Amino acid sequence: MALQEKTPRRVILISGHYLRSKRQAGFHHLARAYWRLGWDVTFVTAPISLLSRLRGDFRFEYPVAAEANRPIRVNERLTSFVLMTTLHPINLRSSLINAIARPLLGRYAKTNLGPLADFLGRSDLVVFESSAALLLVDRVRLLAPRARLVYRVSDDLRTLGLHPLVLDAEQRVLATFDLVSTPSRFIYDALAGRGRVELQGHAIDKQVFDQPCESPYRGGPNAIHVGIARGFNYESLATAARVAPDMTFHIIGPEPRRATSENVVFYGELPFEATVPFLKHADIGLDFIARREGVESFTDSLKIIQYSYCLLPILRPSYLHSDRPNACYYEPGDERSTARAIAEARAMPHEASFADGIPSWEELARSFATEPP
Repeated sequence: MALQEKTPRRVILISGHYLRSKRQAGFHHLARAYWRLGWDVTFVTAPISLLSRLRGDFRFEYPVAAEANRPIRVNERLTSFVLMTTLHPINLRSSLINAIARPLLGRYAKTNLGPLADFLGRSDLVVFESSAALLLVDRVRLLAPRARLVYRVSDDLRTLGLHPLVLDAEQRVLATFDLVSTPSRFIYDALAGRGRVELQGHAIDKQVFDQPCESPYRGGPNAIHVGIARGFNYESLATAARVAPDMTFHIIGPEPRRATSENVVFYGELPFEATVPFLKHADIGLDFIARREGVESFTDSLKIIQYSYCLLPILRPSYLHSDRPNACYYEPGDERSTARAIAEARAMPHEASFADGIPSWEELARSFATEPP
């Protein structure tokens, strides 16, 4: 049952994700949180274009083309809107070609918003995800003059391989936002001083996590890796499976099922609610992200917060140090350090303090909607 606020309000969430995707990211949780708080929620998928389809974008596995550019009512007070365009800013992998194509790709800022323009005019809050949709900020500000604008920077744009005009747009519009919120200390340090920037960690859907559930495991011990990992480190997985043959390693997410060993199980993508029992009944949480530019921005990723809320010790690569007391570090590819980190994690008590300070999505959603004192 939704927790009604006194006055119904309207929020528009602009995300690269599709509302009914199996891949549940932070903006999906925000949508549910605002809905439970009694808000009218419009979830906008942007950017997405015909170029996305040519590139084999997984979102076209869903009815994004059929639903393009028209509001789709999913539930009472919940609407999906796929802002489909012919082009959108993509990195063409050549500085010369990027420069030549810049004027054409820059037209995305003048995209015909259709019915979305009316939604914006009636909105109280607009929340942007870190993506090329930032080119639309100036128009959104004009169309939604009474709305509070928030930029939730979950990803460091510098590490996503985007067209340079997207990076330029971010720098230009930072001061436009009423709040720039990021869960990453690394991103916070990079943006501090340019607009109202706050460090606000990822949240948890406590209503789902606090429900009792049966274990999906048959025996143990069990280690779990969930979520989308840009640059999943299969070598680290293989090393861990080799040095801990009595442990089963469960991998939930879009990572391809590559042959490793008998104690590794790939599940593909599962609905969020189906993933939670794997987290709650695991012995260890896994972080197998490969080293690359900007990987430090994932120090406190959503999966790390979920592991911590479930009181799990976490196996982490040595280049992702944080203040979390439940982290056990390994050197990728090194059997000795991996074995030592796994032994440390298995011996670590599952302390209630691991979950300290983790907010609910409702608490985070309220903070986005609150004017500063």
